[in-house]
Formats: sequence, structure tokens, C-alpha cells
Amino acid sequence: MAARPMALVLQYDGGAFAGWQQQPNARTVQGDLEAAVARLTGRRVAAVGAGRTDAGVHALGQVAAVPMPDRWRPAELVRALNALLPDDVWVASARRMPPGFNPRRDALERTYCYRIGTDPGARSPFRRRWEWAVPHPMDLGALRETAAALQGTHSFRALSAVGVEREHWRCRVSEAVWQRRVDAPGIELWITADRFLHRMVRFVVGLTIDIARGRRPSADLGRLLAGSDNRLAAPPAPPHGLYLVAVRYPARLYEDGA
Repeated sequence: MAARPMALVLQYDGGAFAGWQQQPNARTVQGDLEAAVARLTGRRVAAVGAGRTDAGVHALGQVAAVPMPDRWRPAELVRALNALLPDDVWVASARRMPPGFNPRRDALERTYCYRIGTDPGARSPFRRRWEWAVPHPMDLGALRETAAALQGTHSFRALSAVGVEREHWRCRVSEAVWQRRVDAPGIELWITADRFLHRMVRFVVGLTIDIARGRRPSADLGRLLAGSDNRLAAPPAPPHGLYLVAVRYPARLYEDGA
């Protein structure tokens, strides 16, 4: 039966998941998606995600590819999957892609957002699963300076998780900005790069918040970008404030989609 990759844009609340990637004896987003696709097609296929979000990390624009028979139209697939998936996962859209499409390898850039609540209400049960509560005075000017220093190409070896061997640790950050939130009292970091290392955004947030609170000098960021030992970094920010917002691909991949 002929099949082509279907790109799905997913949103999910990561609080009840052990992350994106399939794991034995643990609930994952990939596992739930593959189970739903198997119910529709009668066979188990691998879903490839653009980002392997950790346990507790949320998504507003995760992209996953699954091979689907040609008889499935994108709008019909969206309706069918949303009828089968649990309430904390939702398919926002679907699109046919060229053969060989890989949402991880073909991505040009990814955008993440990290949200922080700075008022006592951030500890409310209606907010604390979706933001990091840091009800302390912070220097927004210092935060914006750290964001400006992140832009460009740097090695993030000292601002990522250890234990992963890579060809290189360089990432090109095209945009990084701290701004005040409009949905609640607090601040948020928006960051876009060609690639992200494991826990990189969380390490960056943990360090820059320490700088904004006056607990570390701003020069520490430059030292870590020039270094290789993450033991000198601040502890990473908790996962529940982090969102994978969007993934960008070359326009040519959409030319013959439907």
C-alpha cells in the first residue's frame, strides 16, 4: 500500500509524560501517537519527532512525521487522531510531505519559549505546572544583556547535559530575547536556533536567572560559552516552564504538499 510521510503539528501538556521518545514501561508522546496511528492503519509505524522533549516539557508546535497510506487526507487524519488521542495531546494540523522527509534532520530552526512567573500566584495549582515560579526581584535589563550575548554561533558544551558525545557543540542562535509576559505577571525567554543540545535552554535559563537575581556576575555567561565544563553552570531550570513553540523547514518541502 502506497504511503507518504504526513507531517503532524502537535500540541501537548508534558506533565504526565516521560518525554517525547518511546521508553519501556513509561508513557511517552511518541508512544501515544504511534498507538493511535496503529489503530487507524492496523500496523505499528515509527513516528519521528523534530525535538525529543524531556519529561515535563510542553509543546505548542512539535512536528512529527508518520507514514500514512495515500487514502488518508490531512483533514480526515487530524479528526481521526484527535478522536483517539488522550486529552493532553492534540493534533493541530497535518500535511503530506515529500518521500524521505525527516522532521528532525530537515529542520532549519526551532523556537522555544521558557515562561517564569514572578508573582505569588505563580504557585497556584492552575499555573505551577506550566511555568517556573520565581517570586523574586530580577533585573530585566541584565536578562536582556544575557540574551543579546547568546546570539550568534557559540559552543554550548558547558550549557548542556553531560554524557552525550557529539561531533561538535556549536549552535547558531538567530534570536534570543527576554520579555515581559502578557498572559500573567512574569517574564519569558524566546530563543531560536539551528539546533539545541540536551537541556541547553534549561541550563541557559538557570544561569541567566541567577545573573538577574545578582547571584552570579554577568561575565559568567561568556566564560561558559568559552568553556567546556558544565559543572560551572547553574542548575538547569525545571522542565515545566519550557515549550517547543515552532519548527521551520525549507519552503521547497511544502511545494507539492496538500
